[in-house]
Amino acid sequence: MTYTDASMDALRLSGDELADATVATLFERGEVGKFNTLMRYVSTAGAPLPDGLPEVAREYLQATSAPPAWVDWGEMEKARLFFIDNNVHISTALSFASMPACYVVPHVAKLLSATHSLKYPSKRMAETGQFTVYLMQPGAFEAGSSFIPAAQKVRLLHASIRHHLKQENRWDVDRLGVPICQEDMIGGQMLFSMLVLDSLHRLNIHMSVDGAEAYFYAWRVVGAMLGVDQSQAPKDLESARQFLDLYMTRHMGPSEEGAHLTRQLIDLYEEVVPGTLFDPIVSALIRHLIGDTCADWLDVPRTAWDTVVKAVPPLLGVLETIEDRFPLGAWALDRLGHLTTIFELSSLTRGRVMHYAIPEQLKRDYGVSSTVPRTRRWTPPAPTVGPT
Repeated sequence: MTYTDASMDALRLSGDELADATVATLFERGEVGKFNTLMRYVSTAGAPLPDGLPEVAREYLQATSAPPAWVDWGEMEKARLFFIDNNVHISTALSFASMPACYVVPHVAKLLSATHSLKYPSKRMAETGQFTVYLMQPGAFEAGSSFIPAAQKVRLLHASIRHHLKQENRWDVDRLGVPICQEDMIGGQMLFSMLVLDSLHRLNIHMSVDGAEAYFYAWRVVGAMLGVDQSQAPKDLESARQFLDLYMTRHMGPSEEGAHLTRQLIDLYEEVVPGTLFDPIVSALIRHLIGDTCADWLDVPRTAWDTVVKAVPPLLGVLETIEDRFPLGAWALDRLGHLTTIFELSSLTRGRVMHYAIPEQLKRDYGVSSTVPRTRRWTPPAPTVGPT
């Protein structure tokens, strides 16, 4: 598929019909509070739905209780092993590249800053980390897992933000299209998949072609479950590169909301890093992964660590070579990565399970070791913005 400005504009006109209709009915009938209360008890796939759940919500949960029929489970297993092999690096890329890249799109930063939860950035990051960990569990799509309920709730969360912004006339639909539209949802899917792979490459992480393609495929499945129209989304890494480059070229720029959200993100991770000596590495990693132009737009401070962080990719390259050649080294590094990810997530969640809920109002002011072969090293597709 070839993407153009015209085709991207068309994607700005639609949201998520099923979730939008569900949320609209819940608000119309005054059942949002009841829904949120009862949904705290819905945390595992296949569990009986609680009595008293609004009928429209019950119908939605039943309709979205399974992944799309086209899923290739062999690819999903490859993706899970890829995540196990690279979990700490993926967490780094999500935190210091994907999230700041969201903030560099001004209207997305405005959307994110509209929710009360963004006053508490640890909650947003904990939800993202928890969601990813749920996804990469062996039985993520089976009865008893936590991933499917999380995806169902996140989809309704997005629909509720669309509902509030349109009902309260706080969004210029004629100029910006539908809030959290298909273009932005596909863009988000690319930021959590293609940009993560770009960041791993920039960090000198060794990836096979099969592993990179499987990771991208897993996020296609996730996107479908979050209401992203996969008939319009990129199906391979080459078209993903075209979409992402065009999307960012169309929309990226500085904004007060983006800089504010980035400052919150930096402050949050500086609290997670023990002591203060290494605090500047947070800003340096963001600047290294998203580049100076975007970092300047987001007011990411320049520090002496900007030079030091350039030594990280060669060091990681050495560790990756050890992992490639020595099974014991691979096991030790995988285990260290797992423990690091768990430590980061537990620091963000304070040991709690994060619950997703439909906000009843918005802020008033917001302007195991891998069996995937490491041969055939993956390199990113060449940059392109495609025809316009």
